[in-house]
Amino acid sequence: MSNTGPAADLWTLSDLCTPWCIRVAATLRIAEHIDAGITDVGALAVASSCKADSLHSVLSYLVAKGVFLEAPPGQFALNETARSLLSPGSFLSLDGIGGRMTHAWSTLLDYVRTGEPGYRSIFGLPFWDDLSAHPDVAAEFDTLMSYAGHGTPDATLEITDGWERVRTVVDVGGGTGAMLAELLRRRPHLHGVLVDLPGPVARAAENFEAAGVAGRVTTAAQSFFDPIPAGADVYVVRKVLNDWPDRDTVAILRRCAEAARPAGIVVVLGGVVPDGTPRPIGIEMVLLGGKTNSLSEFSELAREAGLDVVTAEDRPPYFVVECRPTAPR
Repeated sequence: MSNTGPAADLWTLSDLCTPWCIRVAATLRIAEHIDAGITDVGALAVASSCKADSLHSVLSYLVAKGVFLEAPPGQFALNETARSLLSPGSFLSLDGIGGRMTHAWSTLLDYVRTGEPGYRSIFGLPFWDDLSAHPDVAAEFDTLMSYAGHGTPDATLEITDGWERVRTVVDVGGGTGAMLAELLRRRPHLHGVLVDLPGPVARAAENFEAAGVAGRVTTAAQSFFDPIPAGADVYVVRKVLNDWPDRDTVAILRRCAEAARPAGIVVVLGGVVPDGTPRPIGIEMVLLGGKTNSLSEFSELAREAGLDVVTAEDRPPYFVVECRPTAPR
């Protein structure tokens, strides 16, 4: 199919100056300083511990791109776009998790050539090990994945047989519990189990309290590569599988299959797209060597893990894949 729209400009598409200038401004907290009343470029340089001439060049460039205002020369103000740097602008900072994600993109060539993440070559450890070694960065990552970063998860999720007969739902790799909290808040008869590593599980408590569901949640602070709590009715795997290559996807699904036997269902949200859908690319690929599979590819992996795909359809905002443990032969 031909593209009849206007031709894209290659140099605009390949621009690196703009995203780096934005991240430098975010790292130096320029928007926060201006919001606090510091508007002169010299004073901004003092407040952010940098060189005034260099900072002036960066800010004037951003003004030309529609970020910040400059009038008269050397005096800066916030516009609507610049105000976006106040919150959640911290995730654009080159310090902490923002810097990890920004620099990880430089390893894209390694990922394309090998299928493996190049994260270790920059930071010395694989991504998850790096977070474990830096709890402050891990806390930023959890915040980014939770309400502050991605907003309130859409918990309108429907399953084929409905939620009425479901009593227990397990959120596998549910981070700080944002999705599980919303599922329970909307469905007062449910009990929930959150499975994730000790750090995010500890930080989930405030989300459960805020949603008013703390009395209906238990937690399992563990890896989902280890046996997970068994006997629940529904196991939700949301935005997890896209973080992992196929061999790990099979391992995660196998743990879900073991736990769901004999009559539970495994509901996968994310990491699977309908056959024929264009291949996405995301940060999880360069961070972790993750992969999004077509439905046909996923069905083969699920079968290897002891699951049969029974339903796969668009239920906005999700493409929902439901699996059941393979029947004994």
